[in-house]
Amino acid sequence: MTGTTRLLIGGEWRDAADGATREIRCPADGRPVATVPEATADDALDAVRAARVAFDEGPWPHTPAPERAALLHRLADRLTSEKEEVARLEALDTGKRMVEARLDMDDIISVFRHYAGLAQAEAGRVVDAGMPDVVSRVVHEPVGVCSLITPWNYPLLQTSWKVAPALAAGNTFVLKPSELTPSTAVWLVRTLTEEGLPAGVANLVLGAGDRVGPPLTEAPEVDLVSFTGGLVTGRRIMASAAPTVKRIALELGGKNPNILFADADLDAAIDLALTAIFLDSGQVCSAGSRLIVEESIHDEVVDELVARAARIRLGGPDDEQAETGPLISAGHREKVEAYVAAGVAEGAVLRVGGARPEGAAYDAGFYYLPTILDRCTSAMSCVQEESFGPVLTVETFSGEDRDAAEDAAVALANDTVYGLAGAVWTQNAGRAERVAARLRHGTIWINDYHPYVPQAEWGGFKQSGVGRELGLAGLAEYRETKHVWHNTRPAAQHWFGGPQDGQS
Repeated sequence: MTGTTRLLIGGEWRDAADGATREIRCPADGRPVATVPEATADDALDAVRAARVAFDEGPWPHTPAPERAALLHRLADRLTSEKEEVARLEALDTGKRMVEARLDMDDIISVFRHYAGLAQAEAGRVVDAGMPDVVSRVVHEPVGVCSLITPWNYPLLQTSWKVAPALAAGNTFVLKPSELTPSTAVWLVRTLTEEGLPAGVANLVLGAGDRVGPPLTEAPEVDLVSFTGGLVTGRRIMASAAPTVKRIALELGGKNPNILFADADLDAAIDLALTAIFLDSGQVCSAGSRLIVEESIHDEVVDELVARAARIRLGGPDDEQAETGPLISAGHREKVEAYVAAGVAEGAVLRVGGARPEGAAYDAGFYYLPTILDRCTSAMSCVQEESFGPVLTVETFSGEDRDAAEDAAVALANDTVYGLAGAVWTQNAGRAERVAARLRHGTIWINDYHPYVPQAEWGGFKQSGVGRELGLAGLAEYRETKHVWHNTRPAAQHWFGGPQDGQS
């Protein structure tokens, strides 16, 4: 990592209060990447207080929208010019291929451009009060201090989804990236300060959640908590934010169904089913981890998926022939291994994978073979729980007629606590729309998987999230809406305690 690798609190780069550090190593081969501070709870509280002062006393909340937009555009310009360097930081932190990291940079640039436009485009409105001497208007103001807690799987992209709208709306923030992937967060806040962001607006706290999390979610100085990560941690954050009634935005992952009807374009469906689950080794919240396939085409579809999954090449950032990379850590790989073992114990049929790859090239990394568990049922833990790894579960459905088949597919697809994303594959347009309308998931793809549109919203149903997390359609999560009633000719009403009869 180049440049400063310290905490940023109130405009000051500093070490952790107790001097603790963490060594970052590449998950693909174990090479050293960086040594960064491991913040304490006191550091986190200092960052929160610095953000509070910057919001209450500093210029950023009152900075004109064109100036806020200009800073976001400058950040996008810097990322454009430093794209290869930043992609390299991301690839080394995560172990992903450079080709994927470069594509992520393009998406991140688009996010900052998008919010730069929204910073100026979203204005208030005048409301007709029905009274000639009253001006009634709705205005938007920043929420305040935002705690932004981001995951390790798409570090800078996930961070951009939070930082860009927070800044566009005029907020201050404390950013806490995953302790496993801090490098691009350091680059981001350093670049923002270099581009003129006032001191205290952006604060960076590095470290594990158990050390720094409580002040970020409990401190009364915090107005909003935005978290992307696991369901268990999300529940804890929601509970800790409740006593002070903070605004929260949670994106908590998914167990996403990919439904294949017998009339689907099977070439496209099979190809995209592989991408849906094995992109980034399944470490994607919207991964298509559940294949729900009509029984009549089960053998054809699964046999082809198994054959192609067995040929997927694993490798790290510098392997141009690799198709997917390692898992993020040894601990995460152990969780995936336990998940697969539990599925097999419950009766799932292991068709391919289910082990670490053999060979010296993989020994230093956290690799796990693409895995398919067949003949699963919704009662199994492997269907109900998120693996966040390269593991596809296969369920089947059938029905005597059109309605029965659709009912069966929908019942399976909706039968988890999650509701983030899903897909429907069929060449019958009516069926596609009927099934999509009944799925309790925040994003539904029809005859496709994984694309997202920056202008569309991203969020989940059920326990996949709260609020319009990522807020890509607007700034609502990072703004307060205020109604201002201005009576231009105030006059006494004499409703209470007015002059007595006969008195002037």
